[in-house]
Amino acid sequence: MRTVIVAAGIVIEGAEEMGPSGKKVLLSRRKSGTHLAGLWEFPGGKVEPGEDPRAALRRELEEELGIQTTIGEIVDVTFHRYDDADKAVLLLFFEARREASSPEPRAIDVAEVGWWSADMLDPAAFPPADVAVLTKVRRRLEA
Repeated sequence: MRTVIVAAGIVIEGAEEMGPSGKKVLLSRRKSGTHLAGLWEFPGGKVEPGEDPRAALRRELEEELGIQTTIGEIVDVTFHRYDDADKAVLLLFFEARREASSPEPRAIDVAEVGWWSADMLDPAAFPPADVAVLTKVRRRLEA
């Protein structure tokens, strides 16, 4: 079983003065024909051998969603085995902020993109490896 390192971004936007309902997190939906197709996830992708995970995340967000970002601190790290795909993933979740000059996110190499509020974060909509971080993301959205 091989282990893949994946960097994922927690991109939160919205007016804090509007309260928790004004803050949303950016998610992307996995394309059909891929492992875990149709599930929503925090956008990002594989870290290439020797690549800095922050640089990988910046690259993946641009390739998949067309956005330019600044990558911040690590939010969480999880490890999950997908026996059905004969692989394991080490997921590094980072804070990410869209740069002021960045366009709106669009589905370039994903099925769909969307902004989700805390009450929309149903674990059943996510790959098992992403579920553990949902509590931390909810807290950030509700702060």
